[in-house]
Amino acid sequence: MSAIEKKIPYKIYLEESEMPKAWYNLRADMKNKPSPLLNAETKQPMTAEELGVVFCEELVKQELDDVNAYYPIPQEILDFYRMYRPAPLVRAYCLEEKLQTPAKIYYKFEGNNTSGSHKLNSAIAQAYYAKNQGLTGVTTETGAGQWGTALSMACAYLGLDCKVYMVKVSYEQKPHRREVMRTYGASVTPSPSTETEVGRKILEAHPGTGGSLGCAISEAVEKATSMEGYRYVLGSVLNQVMLHQSIIGLETKAAMDKYGIKPDIIIGCAGGGSNLGGLIAPFMGEKIRGEADYRIIAVEPASCPSFTRGKYAYDYCDTGMVCPLAKMYTLGSNFIPAPTHAGGLRYHGMNPTLSQLYADGLMEATTVAQTEVFAAAEQFARVEGILPAPESSHAIKVAIDEAMKCKETGEEKTILFGLTGTGYFDMMSYEKFHNGVMTDYVPSDEEIAKGLAGLPAVEL
Repeated sequence: MSAIEKKIPYKIYLEESEMPKAWYNLRADMKNKPSPLLNAETKQPMTAEELGVVFCEELVKQELDDVNAYYPIPQEILDFYRMYRPAPLVRAYCLEEKLQTPAKIYYKFEGNNTSGSHKLNSAIAQAYYAKNQGLTGVTTETGAGQWGTALSMACAYLGLDCKVYMVKVSYEQKPHRREVMRTYGASVTPSPSTETEVGRKILEAHPGTGGSLGCAISEAVEKATSMEGYRYVLGSVLNQVMLHQSIIGLETKAAMDKYGIKPDIIIGCAGGGSNLGGLIAPFMGEKIRGEADYRIIAVEPASCPSFTRGKYAYDYCDTGMVCPLAKMYTLGSNFIPAPTHAGGLRYHGMNPTLSQLYADGLMEATTVAQTEVFAAAEQFARVEGILPAPESSHAIKVAIDEAMKCKETGEEKTILFGLTGTGYFDMMSYEKFHNGVMTDYVPSDEEIAKGLAGLPAVEL
């Protein structure tokens, strides 16, 4: 049967006029609100004034707000979004046929922009608020390089300076991603570096380390707070980022509602939580309000299992311990993940909102090893024609697993997953997989216990 003859198109596009005009703040509907960020010294909730030293003023308001359900998207940001949004919702007919499953599989594809991922949704918002505040520039970290690329694009568009600290292992694995950032005018430094005091301390404590997002965050924050006219911006973990990324889920739900589709299972890869949180936001809102029910699965790498093997506790958001404390599922800020090829998921903690939802039993989590992730990525690429990013491929792996369970049981479940980006800058990783030299690493209980041993003492 041809695509035209099928009731649901291969790709469902919203009209430009149907694009969401406001971001959705899931926290407003949560019965149990995420715990507040704490001042690392006083152990008291961070005030707007304290956060304003690090973040832009408007972003501080968004970070602290768990009351207002919707934030109107400024017209300038909407105009920028229209260059690549609305993004398509794709029915994976070819994958379904290959698997011979009765399941219906959909994915929201966020790779139709030069950054190659969903990260641009928040990058332009954060750069816009920095520009409106009259700042000179921003600093940030990047793992796989997608966030750094997105932010460099947004800053170039708005005429802001952009300083990026890129996790050293990704800096070395992905030189082309680094050069895209430099093409857009960003300066890129491998982290940990000798540029900052905290970078030098990390190198002393962990000689030869390939770094982590926690290390890069520390350096970027130190740089921002030591330079006049600069603020720090973050591509994941924070609630403000999840707010901006809600446009993913809002578009997805609008497209599904348009054709009367209701997902049974929603799957997203989980590192810091931005894409997963953005995809599930409106669906989780319905679940919390009792309007619908969904099975929601977070997929994380076995090498960095924050949800599945971490502890729900207050912890530093960075390795250098210069950031506020967040209550989240964490492996400990001193935990340095193995140098796996899904760099964007190598973070020791998880978004506070998602952590609260997981603690409340409103979602589940699972882990997968990187060799099986790349096997799923290759399988997907061969039948769906898109080369997926390693991060996204964690969701692909579990979506395929769930579809095969449907094949065994005969159930016609509808599966939705987030395809957060493309993997064209990840060919060194694909090469290692194809050459059979990629290995799986799972941290021992002793390694995780060592990371958790450094959690700060907090009594509220």
